[in-house]
Amino acid sequence: MKGIAPDGGLYMPASIPILSREEMESFAAKEYFEIAFDVLHKFLKTEIEDHNLISLCRDAYDFDIPIEHVTGNSYVMRLDQGPTASFKDFAARMMARLMNHFLASENRHYTILTATSGDTGSAVASAFHGLSSIDVVILFPYGEVSETQRKQMTTLQKNIRVIAIDGKFDDCQALVKKAFLDPSLSQIPLTSANSINIGRLLPQSVYYFHAWSKLGRKPVVFSVPSGNYGDLMGGIFAREMGLPVKKFVISTNANNEVPEFLKSGIYKIIAPSLNCLSSAMNVGHPSNLARIVSLYGGIMDESGNIIRQPDIAGMRKDFFAISVSDKTTRETIASAYKKNGILLEPHGAVAWRGLENYMACETSAGEDNINYVALETAHPAKFPDEIFRILNLLPPSPPSLERIMNLEEKYLCLNNDYNEFNNYLIKNL
Repeated sequence: MKGIAPDGGLYMPASIPILSREEMESFAAKEYFEIAFDVLHKFLKTEIEDHNLISLCRDAYDFDIPIEHVTGNSYVMRLDQGPTASFKDFAARMMARLMNHFLASENRHYTILTATSGDTGSAVASAFHGLSSIDVVILFPYGEVSETQRKQMTTLQKNIRVIAIDGKFDDCQALVKKAFLDPSLSQIPLTSANSINIGRLLPQSVYYFHAWSKLGRKPVVFSVPSGNYGDLMGGIFAREMGLPVKKFVISTNANNEVPEFLKSGIYKIIAPSLNCLSSAMNVGHPSNLARIVSLYGGIMDESGNIIRQPDIAGMRKDFFAISVSDKTTRETIASAYKKNGILLEPHGAVAWRGLENYMACETSAGEDNINYVALETAHPAKFPDEIFRILNLLPPSPPSLERIMNLEEKYLCLNNDYNEFNNYLIKNL
């Protein structure tokens, strides 16, 4: 419920539970919500009754998770079938239900404060909309999210407040973090729905188990489009719980601070972050890198300073990192559609190109005993203008996106100034 630790650091599980091979193999015959229950139960069994957890999982995961075969033993896992057509639905819907369960049982009220570079805001707004125990304040960088992403946040209203900040995602994130540690706001019970919150990451580990169990239970190489690295961190949790992951491909846009870190061992944030086509990955200093560094024996503070160097050799063994330019992203959208008949949006295209590069570099690529899965994290209909420019076609729009286009928007614009933001919170909450 706190989101961020009192010292500004990020929470991690004291220990990571293990799933047995037998438990994981049973997933092949289970529906997604049942897999989610089995995975989350390992962490939450002392926190919530089994019948409540299974009910929340069933309610949260009432949509499909297609795994589309591309060629050979390579696949695209489409995480875009939820109510906001984004992979963020997997975490936000489960987190909203868990938070509301705990707050309602204790007759308490919280305000969620979150920053978004794209899909987090829309998923959080949708997941928490109308809940009686929770208000939501969402900050986004003005002009750096798509029209669809903005409207998914700004047309809901009720308990959802949306603020456009004249700055970058990292500025929004910094305002959020400062508010959490501000004594003048101590009277407002604040928490976060960003991937700085551990409650966002645990549900994201589930679809990695889903992919493995539905594809013949072979070791998997996952290519993960990475911005704030919460999606990757969910996969790492799955691996630590016992999932046979051969390697993670870290696929980024021009914000390449992590690939450069793995290459050189020197970490340098990108400030301001670069505005790229794959907007949800426009992050110059990913919060979750501190968690990854910690798992490999290092210490990173919230400003990105390496206090103790992690096991870089171990990280290089487990990760293959690549930066993909906007030009290459567009080329990949075109080639994937023309060669393989798959329709990708920019984030999924970055992941697919990362997977292609990995397979071109690895001698084991194409072996029958390994599956290769790229994560597609948003629906192509969220980027209709770009898709049309590249492919001369409009991607079919799911009903969830069509409904919002003619609704009235309501949001506030603020400068990148903490005093302004602080005054708004005190006045309105």
